[in-house]
Amino acid sequence: MTDADYSRKLDELDRLLNDPDTRLEPSRVWALLAEVSRVEQPPGITPAARQSGIPGSLPAP
Repeated sequence: MTDADYSRKLDELDRLLNDPDTRLEPSRVWALLAEVSRVEQPPGITPAARQSGIPGSLPAP
């Protein structure tokens, strides 16, 4: 999965969960979560970035 694909999926997930004008689609939320969870380490996010608190980085596991 490319960085752009990963970002698009996270953006869609964020929209589905947080946009009050968007109808919640549980099956799509679960499908997106399954897809992004298959990525062992998110593209473009290094372990150092996760620990540094850089915006958009994931917390250390």
